Amino acid sequence: MEQLLHYCWKHKLWPKEGMTTTDGQTVEVIDPGLHNHNAGPDFFNAKVKIDGMMWIGNVEIHERSSDWYRHGHNTDPRYDNVVLHIVSTADSGVQTAAGHFIPQVLLQVPADVRENYEELLRTDSYPPCYKIIPQLQPLTIHAWMASLQTERLEQKTVAIEERAAKSNDSWEDAYFQTLARNYGFGINGDAFEEWVRHIPLSAVGKHRDDLFQIEAIFLGQAGLLELDAIPSQYQQQAIQEGYFTKLRNEYTYLAHKFSLQPMDRQLWRFLRLRPQNFPHIRISQLANLYYNRKASLSALVECTDMIALAELMNTQVTPYWQTHYTFGAESRQNTKSLSPSSINLLIINTCIPLLFAYGRHSGREELCDRAFDFLEQLKAEENHIIRMWKECGLDVRTAGDSQALIQLKRQYCDRRDCLRCRIGYEYLRAPRQEDKP
Repeated sequence: MEQLLHYCWKHKLWPKEGMTTTDGQTVEVIDPGLHNHNAGPDFFNAKVKIDGMMWIGNVEIHERSSDWYRHGHNTDPRYDNVVLHIVSTADSGVQTAAGHFIPQVLLQVPADVRENYEELLRTDSYPPCYKIIPQLQPLTIHAWMASLQTERLEQKTVAIEERAAKSNDSWEDAYFQTLARNYGFGINGDAFEEWVRHIPLSAVGKHRDDLFQIEAIFLGQAGLLELDAIPSQYQQQAIQEGYFTKLRNEYTYLAHKFSLQPMDRQLWRFLRLRPQNFPHIRISQLANLYYNRKASLSALVECTDMIALAELMNTQVTPYWQTHYTFGAESRQNTKSLSPSSINLLIINTCIPLLFAYGRHSGREELCDRAFDFLEQLKAEENHIIRMWKECGLDVRTAGDSQALIQLKRQYCDRRDCLRCRIGYEYLRAPRQEDKP
């Protein structure tokens, strides 16, 4: 039942006469929000009007109101910004950890949706026009994917230019900020973006020849050098090992010197996260990149082939993290270097967009051309979006193909913007089956 409620909310299948909360307040949904597939509320950044007042926040969905307490959301601060609770049975009121009551809406699944549930599960992952894809001319597909590839790079260019503008037009800073965000590899992307905002690169640069001090600032600004950031069962061991205390003391000195304030460590996600993706490991890898002067735009621009680019992104952790994933918890000896697939993702999402964006900014067309060449040399990404398009009949070989199809899914299919899509156009102009002679 809860999955059906998710489906109805996501696809705006609510009563035409409108909705009201369980206590009679009118509800108008402006935007249902972005579906979250990881830990935390079910939908992010929804916009709803409750009794005429606009609320922007998250939405949580359960079959029963009491599931809110059964899942422990009433003690989890990540759910404090939930503005609406969607249920099919309201058997209790719900409160946040901060003590606020959350408005609730009873959402009933339409009968036709319920009856076709199995079919919806099979087809909801595909775009509505998937049946026509095998019939399209290769030239049509190729031209549209080339356009989408450029569109995606231009979209990323806007984000990079905004980072540069906020950093006093420093493209070096914009590069490191983009790299840091992509070190979150999706799940911790927002947390890394928040983290890098707390990194004063001008101050860190004064200690660039000291890896230990760089790591102290990086981990300290992540909020990970506070004792209560360590699971209680590992705290005593962390203190006995000495490295945590040494880092914390160094950070305390540097924080006083540069007036540093750490980010909120609660933003880091660990649930369903593989240990090699823990923030401690990724931050130590970034510290190594920064120390070895690999995380610089000038070094990136000098890379003229894929071998040099892969070597630029190659890094590992400092010695302590070779045997740990978090403070006080030992792990098997491991250099914890980036995997080839992780390096490829960093090249696709950081290096190539930076080359393209900086090429546009500096008027160096050869950098833009190099970005496109690198996309054609790299293998296609492997994720649920690419698997979906392959199942629809598209040939996906290069990173240029996969980036184009990610753009198609997110900017057209997810938004049901079929009128601007060339595949949608071909679908609309194709004769209906009953009209064929």
